[in-house]
Amino acid sequence: MTDDGPTPEPVRRPGGRTARVRHRILEAAAELIARDGIGGLRYDQIAELAEVNKTSVYRNWPDRTTLVADALAAFGADAAPLHDSGDIDADLVGFLEALAAATASPEGRALLNVVAAARENPELRAVVDEVFDQRQATLRDRLRTAVERGELPAIDLSFLAAMLAGPVQLFVSRGSRTFTRADAQQVSAIVLAGVRATAAEESRD
Repeated sequence: MTDDGPTPEPVRRPGGRTARVRHRILEAAAELIARDGIGGLRYDQIAELAEVNKTSVYRNWPDRTTLVADALAAFGADAAPLHDSGDIDADLVGFLEALAAATASPEGRALLNVVAAARENPELRAVVDEVFDQRQATLRDRLRTAVERGELPAIDLSFLAAMLAGPVQLFVSRGSRTFTRADAQQVSAIVLAGVRATAAEESRD
């Protein structure tokens, strides 16, 4: 058979091995950020943990800030889903339990470690804000539905979302013990009881 010309390059399909390599690199970066913080993040350690060549890390992320941002951006609302079963009390317990697990994960701990450093870095600050905003938006949407159904009184939804999620993040960041379903039930019960009692008292005035 004669050679009629140069052999064409094989068609590269999107995703595949390249996507898997990028995913492993981002996971490794998040794990190392959680362990050592941004200051201790080294490309050779990322490559070793991800089991890839160091050039793969540099080729995809020549800028370290972009690598950190991408590692955190991959960690959003899906990490702590909030289902609508029609029972806001039960749904919030499940959400807070999932939020605690997500916050305790390598990606979640990396996010907590980046928060302080992000104050001095507008690009990282934007990523951190986006992750938290995605999570709070999911919670606010479910709370809004509960208000519309009469399960909860009208209230500042952003404030209520912060009251529910704040204790979980504080508890996990201290790391004294695992946040349990019983803890999630107690946080949800106390916060919602306070909201309902306050609304009832205001309606009597």
